[in-house]
Amino acid sequence: MNTILLGNLIKIRWIAIFGQILAIFFVAYVLKIQIPLYETLSIILLSVIINFYSYFEERKNKTISNIKAFLFLLFDTLQLGFLLFLTGGIINPFSILILAPVITSASYLPALMTVILSTISIIIIFLLNFYFIPLDLGQQFYLPDIYSFGLVSSLIITVIFIAIYAYLFASSSRKISNALSVSKLQILNQKKITEVGSLSAATAHELGTPLNTIFLILNDLLKEKKLIEDKNIVKDIILLKSQAERCKEILQRLSKNPLKIKDKFLNKVKLTDLIKINFEKFNKGKSLKIKKTVVVDEPEIIFKDEIMYALGNIIQNAIFHSKSIVTVNIIYDNLSVKIIITDDGNGFSKEIIDKLGEPYISKNTEGMGLGIFISKNLIENMGGKLSFYNSIDENAVVEIIFDNSILNI
Repeated sequence: MNTILLGNLIKIRWIAIFGQILAIFFVAYVLKIQIPLYETLSIILLSVIINFYSYFEERKNKTISNIKAFLFLLFDTLQLGFLLFLTGGIINPFSILILAPVITSASYLPALMTVILSTISIIIIFLLNFYFIPLDLGQQFYLPDIYSFGLVSSLIITVIFIAIYAYLFASSSRKISNALSVSKLQILNQKKITEVGSLSAATAHELGTPLNTIFLILNDLLKEKKLIEDKNIVKDIILLKSQAERCKEILQRLSKNPLKIKDKFLNKVKLTDLIKINFEKFNKGKSLKIKKTVVVDEPEIIFKDEIMYALGNIIQNAIFHSKSIVTVNIIYDNLSVKIIITDDGNGFSKEIIDKLGEPYISKNTEGMGLGIFISKNLIENMGGKLSFYNSIDENAVVEIIFDNSILNI
C-alpha cells in the first residue's frame, strides 16, 4: 500500500494556495507590479476545487494509490507552471518551488513515475525560459543570455539531482521498513500457528475425559436387557457409539499434530534446545559445539518467538561464514544469561566491525545485511544486549546478554 496520506497532500496544497494568494495580492497592491490578476486567481481557484475534491476522497480512504498520487503531483506541477507563465517565467523567484512535487514523488512513488514527473518539470522549465508574460518592474531590467541559460541549466540539474537523491534515500528507508515488517509478520504468524497448536492439544486433552464417560455409559446401556429388547433403541445406541468412536479418532489425530509441541516443549524450553533446532535448520555440513557454564541443571526459559527468530539469524550467519565448526558457549549466573556464538571463519573485518547491526552492513555481497540488523532490534527491544568482536584467534564472535528476568528464569 502507498504510504502517502491524502490528508498530507491536502494540507500542503492549502499552504500553497494561501501562499500563492498572499504573494499575488502583495505584488499587485503593495509593490504595485502589474500582473494578470484574474487569470492567476482563476488558476488558484482550480487548485481550491481540486483540494475540496481531495477532501471528499479522503473521507472514503486515507491513503491513495500510486497513480492517484502521481496525478495529484502532476496537477500541482502544471498549476505552478501556469502561474509562473503569467508572472515572469523562470526569473520569478518562486520558480524553485517546482522542485517540491518532484521531491515528494521521489520519496514515495516508483522510479518510473518520478522520471515522468521530472521530465515534465524540465520541459516546463525549458518552455518558461522562452514563453512567459513579462513583469513590468517599472525600470529597464536586462537579464543576460548567459545568466538565463545558467538559471535554466541549474534548475534542470537540480530537478534531476534532487529526484535521484530523494529516491535513493527513500528507497533505502522503504527496504528497511519492509524488512522489519516482514520479520514482524513472520513472528506474528509463528505465534498464531503455535497458539493454534496449543489450542488443538488442549482441546484433545480436555474432551478426552467426557468422551470416555460417554463410552462407559453407552457400554452400560448395551448391557441393559430392557433396552436391548428394543431393536430401534439398540440401533440408536450403536449409532451413537460409532459417532463417539469417530470423535475419538479425530481427537487422536489432533493430539498427534506436531504443532502441539508448544504445549510442553515450546512453553518452557532450554536455550541449548533452541540453538540445536536453529542449527539443524540452517546446517550445511558444519559441526556444532555447545559449552555450558552452570552450577546446577540448565534452567528452562519461557519460549518467545523473538528469541527464536533472532538466534536463527545469528546462527545462520555463523554457519555461512564458518569453515567447519560453530561453537556456542552459554554462561548462566544469578543475574544474567550470556550466549557467545563463535565461528571458525576469518572473523569480522576492521572496516565493518564497528558498524555491525546497522542496515546494509554485511560480511558478504550476497545479502542485504538486514538479518543481523533485525536480530539486534529484536534482542534490544526485549531488553537484551548484542555485541560483536573478534576472538584472540581472530574468529568472529557474537555475544548476547539477557537478564534472568527477561527470560523468566
